[in-house]
Amino acid sequence: MLVLKGIGMGAADVIPGVSGGTIAFITGIYEELIGSIRSFDLTALRKLLKLDLKGFWKHINGGFLFSVLAGIGISIFSLAKVMKYLLETHPIFVWSFFFGLIIASAWLVAREVKRWGVGTVVALVAGAVAAYMITVLSPASTPDAWWFIMLSGAIAVCAMILPGISGAFILLLLGKYAYIIGAVSAFNIPVLLLFVVGAVVGIISFSHLLSWLLAKHHGMTVALLTGFMVGSLNKIWPWKETLETYTDSHGAVQPLVERNVLPGVFEQATGQPAMLGWALFFMAVGFLLIWGIERAAAVLSRKRNAAA
Repeated sequence: MLVLKGIGMGAADVIPGVSGGTIAFITGIYEELIGSIRSFDLTALRKLLKLDLKGFWKHINGGFLFSVLAGIGISIFSLAKVMKYLLETHPIFVWSFFFGLIIASAWLVAREVKRWGVGTVVALVAGAVAAYMITVLSPASTPDAWWFIMLSGAIAVCAMILPGISGAFILLLLGKYAYIIGAVSAFNIPVLLLFVVGAVVGIISFSHLLSWLLAKHHGMTVALLTGFMVGSLNKIWPWKETLETYTDSHGAVQPLVERNVLPGVFEQATGQPAMLGWALFFMAVGFLLIWGIERAAAVLSRKRNAAA
């Protein structure tokens, strides 16, 4: 199950506009994931230097991390190609599914806030505004130097574990999405190693801050993360009009700057059918999938408690 959850995170992480952190939140492993990453500290380093491999593995929650990371790796190098194909051939259906999925996810995550007040509402609004502003920024042109690849890895991976903020979209803003996807496809080891080193440093540093916030200010932090998810819906709206394009590493023209439009306007601007009925169907499927997972988890939890 953990590998499957990791596969879901990996598939989300390679799609600009969808966050692997959202999938982690949906599947109920978010806080354990952050805590496990945070466990890479001086204690872990001392155990490793003493060759206390069993103690090191237990300290970092190795079984959990290995399973999730294995799923992410499998997804990035295999399932990601399927997701890319679906986005190219059936974009309205895919984005509609994710739209419904994230609406349901935001609703469920918001329920984790036990007491709403001025602080949590402000955090919710701030998160929504921040995520929205990120989605409307225009991508930049940036260098391919080693230090910038590492910096891109550090920034993108922090976004990847934040629900609602897409690490892939951050890479697009940094002008490195096509470059890194090309490196993955070509299995360019030097570039991938630089990116991974930056990602490891970034995620370990950031996880300490996020873990502290969840422990000390749980309600406000969850409200902020909920806001991120709500604000990201701007990027996932199924009907878009392309204003500017770019050429990816394979020479294909891809949308760079888009604006959201109503289904009727989409049909007039593109000459393509809006598929409104199917879009609503896939939104409902996405919403019901998350609702079903939550209900199933609640039933299993009650059964475990009754058995105990």
